[in-house]
Amino acid sequence: MQAEWQTFLVSRQANIIDDMVSDFGHPEQERAAVSGNIITDLSQYGLISAEGADAQAFLQGQFSNDVRLVSAETSQLNAYCSPKGRILTSFRLFYLDNKYYLELPHSLLEQTLKRLRMFVMRSQVTLADASNNMVRMGLSGPESEQYISDLSLGCPSETDRASQTGNLLVIRIPGPCPRFEIHGPQTDLFPIWKQLSNKTTPVGASAWALLDIHAGLPVIQPQTVESFVPQMVNLELINGVSFKKGCYPGQEIVARMQYLGKLKKRMYRAHIASTDPILPGDALYSGGSDNTQSIGDIVNAERAPHGGYDVLAVIQITEAEQGQIRLGAKNGSILEINELPYSLSA
Repeated sequence: MQAEWQTFLVSRQANIIDDMVSDFGHPEQERAAVSGNIITDLSQYGLISAEGADAQAFLQGQFSNDVRLVSAETSQLNAYCSPKGRILTSFRLFYLDNKYYLELPHSLLEQTLKRLRMFVMRSQVTLADASNNMVRMGLSGPESEQYISDLSLGCPSETDRASQTGNLLVIRIPGPCPRFEIHGPQTDLFPIWKQLSNKTTPVGASAWALLDIHAGLPVIQPQTVESFVPQMVNLELINGVSFKKGCYPGQEIVARMQYLGKLKKRMYRAHIASTDPILPGDALYSGGSDNTQSIGDIVNAERAPHGGYDVLAVIQITEAEQGQIRLGAKNGSILEINELPYSLSA
């Protein structure tokens, strides 16, 4: 996080831990505010930049989605997979000022950048940690579209679309309410934050992550690296996988699963009435059978506004259909399956 931006946020009552805004002093109220108009800092996400004559071709050969479709007007969800088709990281890819940017959890940036650089070889592409090159903020709520227009910024009308005005890029992302990311220099974001904070509730990273869960957007964390193939976390259902592009690491396995295999696990949204912390990678068990093996894993979990935790969880499909999914043990807290905002039918 840029020092001046951090100082600015602290002056606005932000509590910052490990370069991430934990909250603005009222975490419970902030979670309760997610259905209204909110703003947040997005420094929990880092940026990797890719530029050069071969940047597009290089990225096209590494990721699950068709990089050729990314432009100044279109971003996309994407995944970087191992040769076994398991997700190393999930991210949003966008294009700004002749550079591609991977927006991914800061906790996975260093290892992702190191791995990508291993395959550059003679390609004319430069990869760099660009996290401090610009500030990132989020805006969500029933009136967020109007707020974007009031700022004289372009307001993308469709999910994943982007609009650049001057030095600022606005990207529309999925959410239970209209939701946007704003990227740009901190000097441009200072007045925007000041103006929006008079109309919205500033919230921390966990409140924003809660909206990701409600939108059914998986975020791979260090605990779940190489745990899932893209289809297990529904990436092909939310435009995060292309089956018409060329090869990339793990492509053969991902394609075989789509056309020849039978998917045994899917990602579901659920609520768990538990007061104990729930973390990515926590195991799930069936409470309705004698099977003692895990039948799934937590992908993401955040405390819910009215108690307990809202989660995204990868679960064996047959077990999810029968219910009685338990956290941590056969007699653990039960998962109450909720509807996702998109269909699970491929």
